[in-house]
Amino acid sequence: MAMHRVALHGRHLLASSRLLRRHMSMEPQAAVTRLKESGLLKTQGLVGGKWIDSYDGKTIEVTNPATGDVLANVACMSGQETSDAISSAYNSFSSWSKLTASERSKFLRNWYDLIISHKEDLALLITLEQGKPLKEALGEVTYGANFIEFFAEEAKRIYGDIIPSTLADRRLLVLKQPVGVVGAITPWNFPLAMITRKVGPALASGCTVVVKPSEYTPLTALAAADLALQAGIPPGALNVVMGNASGIGDTLLQSSQVRKITFTGSTAVGKKLMAGSANTVKKLSLELGGNAPCIVFDDADIDVAVKGSLAAKFRNSGQTCVCANRILVQEGIYEKFANAFAKAVQNMQVGNGLAEGISQGPLINEAALTKVEKFINDATSKGANIILGGKRHSLGMTFYEPTVLGNVNNKMLIAREEVFGPVAPLLPFKTEEDAIHIANDTNAGLAAYIFTTSIPRSWRVSEALEYGLVGVNEGLISTEVAPFGGVKQSGLGREGSKYGIDEFLELKYVCMGNMKEA
Repeated sequence: MAMHRVALHGRHLLASSRLLRRHMSMEPQAAVTRLKESGLLKTQGLVGGKWIDSYDGKTIEVTNPATGDVLANVACMSGQETSDAISSAYNSFSSWSKLTASERSKFLRNWYDLIISHKEDLALLITLEQGKPLKEALGEVTYGANFIEFFAEEAKRIYGDIIPSTLADRRLLVLKQPVGVVGAITPWNFPLAMITRKVGPALASGCTVVVKPSEYTPLTALAAADLALQAGIPPGALNVVMGNASGIGDTLLQSSQVRKITFTGSTAVGKKLMAGSANTVKKLSLELGGNAPCIVFDDADIDVAVKGSLAAKFRNSGQTCVCANRILVQEGIYEKFANAFAKAVQNMQVGNGLAEGISQGPLINEAALTKVEKFINDATSKGANIILGGKRHSLGMTFYEPTVLGNVNNKMLIAREEVFGPVAPLLPFKTEEDAIHIANDTNAGLAAYIFTTSIPRSWRVSEALEYGLVGVNEGLISTEVAPFGGVKQSGLGREGSKYGIDEFLELKYVCMGNMKEA
């Protein structure tokens, strides 16, 4: 059996490499035509199992950040469409939640299979509307599908408890039951995985869902929803509305039928959702901003540290909440690491994600580019030096050169807030205690990274860091089988793993009294 799985894995990797060769250098318009022919290029919202336009006929343009071309005009929805989606989810809840765990599991497994069988088209969609290289997009599809597969299996493991009774004639039980209708608000940087990481456990637990994807990347969400319908997930169990963020968000918050909000995005918006949920006391899961430190100690393996830091920093052009926002390097190896790291960054190829050999695509929009420039100007005005890059790329659009800054300190803006771009600030430090202090000197607490060959140090520092995720000698740590989430102002709750499904469940205590013998 193990050899069979290895063989399947090998064929899977081979097939993926063939897909990459086939579609790299594909013209964007040819990719759009292919997606239209596949039937996965949807432009309407999904409410109650039906594809609908916005009620007022408004649309929004979805553009390719690498070229500026308009990919599609999608329905621009707001409060009324969201109200109908909530009603649809509410009406579907009673039947969906009453299915057996095994029945829900089979529907989710079908959805997983369809995502995998269409991963080529989904990856094209992600690259076209979000900009990440096709290889990364294929990785996201697999990563996102894995959440569906995992929670399809976890649906059958929602166990309650029997509590030892305090009285002989009583039996004390604990049941786990689905929360109800869930409002899922997802970002643009992982347009598939951030949906499946929320919708997978919600559906598995018996909840129904209204998804609001980012207006920048709705096409991937709509394609995934279409595959859910094809998988047999009943009408109304999964709904998708997109467009007016405030109109949709306010409607989700004000509805008493929506019992939970799950959100991935900025801390500022998360705080508004938290406040807005107070009137109806909704359950909340918030995966918010980060300010990830990547600590390279002087006993680190330089090659491992460079490779891991590169992956932690530049994946998705630095546009992830777990990106290494600050690279802290111990003084003894600072120059050696800075030179090796800059050399590795210099080899990165920037361009359209559909082109072969590209490792960094564009930023999502002009505002993101302006933010990067603001952070770099602040840092250099306060004494940081540009080791590499530091300006807009000659390709134009929203491309930015992979950048390395030296001699950054923790008072600079780039060390205090997420840059969300391809800029790696290097901060020298003296002692382990200094590194821990600098790393924890932030309101964020999502991800952190350590590079050291000392096992005792890896334990000490991992335990001392005030973060929800810690990678030791590894820059890519996210997986569906481990809990994902932050502390402090980086959020509430956990996604993924066996803990993730609990976020969509309520505990019910049942006391059975007067259980005397006849």
